[in-house]
Amino acid sequence: MSQMRIPHPIPYQGSKRNLAEAILNFFPADVSVLYEPFAGSAAVTLAAAFHLKAKRYYINDINRPLMDLWSSIVLKPEETYKKYANIWNGQGERTKEQYILIRENFNKSKKPECLLFLLARCVKASIRYNSNGEFNQSPDNRRLGKSPDKMKAEIYGASQLLKGKCGFSSNDYREVIGKANTSDLIYMDPPYQGTSGKRDSRYYQGVDFHEFTNQLLKLNKKNISFILSYDGRTGKKTYGEPLPASLDLQRIEINAGRSSQSTLLGRNHITYESLYISKALSKRLDFTPKNQKQRQLALF
Repeated sequence: MSQMRIPHPIPYQGSKRNLAEAILNFFPADVSVLYEPFAGSAAVTLAAAFHLKAKRYYINDINRPLMDLWSSIVLKPEETYKKYANIWNGQGERTKEQYILIRENFNKSKKPECLLFLLARCVKASIRYNSNGEFNQSPDNRRLGKSPDKMKAEIYGASQLLKGKCGFSSNDYREVIGKANTSDLIYMDPPYQGTSGKRDSRYYQGVDFHEFTNQLLKLNKKNISFILSYDGRTGKKTYGEPLPASLDLQRIEINAGRSSQSTLLGRNHITYESLYISKALSKRLDFTPKNQKQRQLALF
């Protein structure tokens, strides 16, 4: 395992891939099950499995085709790779037309290999849905997506890490976090604030802010450990409504580096993403800062 790198078969805009190992710094040593109820690319779960941070893992996302893809990758890596390779090799010279055909096929069939190809080829690895819940993102005409040989390594690597140790579901996040007990850990990366409670082209379903905070209160009452990624700031601009002080969470800022938007605009603004540590987890970590200033963990 030491010769491996962390595999990432599913490209996904907004993934915590670059922040995952920093987030692992706040994992206790005795995690029975790591739950990731808003899994997406499951970057934190993959990093945790790579570093043996939990005995078992459970990934969930309300996007059922995405979870079907994850199940296929982990449980049937050879079949998933071969089907992806067939689609990729079938692009020929009419790459845009082939992409549109695969997109139409996926919207009708929801086949996992079609979704994997679309994610590998679409603009900025960014899922977009229309009002009917159909995938409608355009292809990135500058590239053909990850080659089959490279994708094979990612698929087999993820399967090696998670097969026999991971559960899958496509349920409401409330059902998933309700499974956790005091020896477990929940990592949550819900949809961006500002999209909650309304239709957004990036997500199958939003998350209502007030209902979400009520669920966090319930976790606190059950003494459940959790880590939450929920807001951040770039330069002087902040994102997201502050979480209630009554949740008694420890807020930590992670230096995520220079934002892509700042780079495009010729600015030098650094993006900071916030992690919130539950009271139960703080106790498990013996996390008692000497003062109330926000701690910052620099990645770069």
